[in-house]
Amino acid sequence: MFDLLAVTMAGGPVTEPAGQTETLDWQWRGEGILELSPRVPCDTAVVISAGIHGNETVPIELLNQLTGELLSGARALRVRLLMLLGNPASMRLNKRFADADMNRMFGGRHARYTPNDETRRAQELEQAMALFYRSATAAGALHRFHYDLHTAIRGSLHVRFGLLPLQTRPKSEAMLAWLSACGLDALVHHRSPGGTFTHFSSEVFQADSCTLELGKALPFGSNDHSQFTGIRRGLETLVSGEPLPARETGKPMLHFRVVQDVIRSQEDFHLFVPADALNFTPFKKGEVIAKETGKTYRVAEEEEVVLFPNPNVALGLRAGLMLAKM
Repeated sequence: MFDLLAVTMAGGPVTEPAGQTETLDWQWRGEGILELSPRVPCDTAVVISAGIHGNETVPIELLNQLTGELLSGARALRVRLLMLLGNPASMRLNKRFADADMNRMFGGRHARYTPNDETRRAQELEQAMALFYRSATAAGALHRFHYDLHTAIRGSLHVRFGLLPLQTRPKSEAMLAWLSACGLDALVHHRSPGGTFTHFSSEVFQADSCTLELGKALPFGSNDHSQFTGIRRGLETLVSGEPLPARETGKPMLHFRVVQDVIRSQEDFHLFVPADALNFTPFKKGEVIAKETGKTYRVAEEEEVVLFPNPNVALGLRAGLMLAKM
C-alpha cells in the first residue's frame, strides 16, 4: 500500500504516481502532495496539511495514519481530499525549517525572501492548493475547508487550540461546531492579515480555515496520541461524512482575541516572559511584556495571556501575541 510519509521522506522519483481502490482514486501531485477522490458525488473539498514546520511530528503522524486508513479501505472517503506534507526538506532534517519560517511566506510573501527551499515550497503549495480547489469546484465540490496541523515550540496551558485567520465574512458555524467537537481547549481569533497557510486559503479561496496546534514538538515516535483522540476522531468524521463526535471534555471551548502583536524591531529588544513560561500564561494590567528602543509593550487589558513568545526571531518579525478573553 502507498505510504505517504515513507515515500515523502525517501525523496526521489515515485514509481507509483497514481492508483485506485474500490472506493477512491488517488494521485501523487508532487513531493508530499497526495490527492484522493471518492467514486461517489460529493459537495465538499478538504485540504489537510501538516509538517509546514518539519519537526512538528504529531500532526504528520495523524495525517499519515488517516491517509493509510483511506487507502486501505478501512475508512470511507466522502469528500475530495488533498493531503499535504508541507516541508519535506526540514522533515528530513528534523528541524523547524531549513532556512526560514515557511508559515510567514504564504499569500505571495515568499517573494520578499532570498530564494531558498522554503520559498520554493511555499509557492509550490500555493499552486497545488489552487489546482485542487479549481478541479474540485469543476466537479461540484463547492464547500471548502482547510485545516493546517501544527505543534507549538513550548508547552501550553491549553494543549489543543486553534487559530482562526482574519476574515471579513461571517465565521462558519459548521467549522466552529467541528472545532468544538474535536475537543479544542481554546480558539484564537486573529485581528490582522498574515503569511500563514490558513490565511492564504481563507483569503484567496474563501475556505473555512483554521490552524490547529496540538501539543509540543517532539521526535517521531515520542508522542502521546491519547491527548489528541478528539482531533483524530474529528478528522475521521470530516473525511468520511459521519456525524460529529461528542465533545469529550465537559469544559467549553474558550475564545480569545489578539490585542497586541509584539514585534522585535530593534537589536536591544528584550522579552520579559520567562523562558519556561507556557503559552496562555496570564499577565496583569500594566505589566511590561517587552521593551526596546522607542517602544514598550505593556498589558492594556485587565488580564492578557501570552502566545508564541520567542525573543529570538529576526528583526521585523513577531516575537509574541497578547490575547484577551472574548
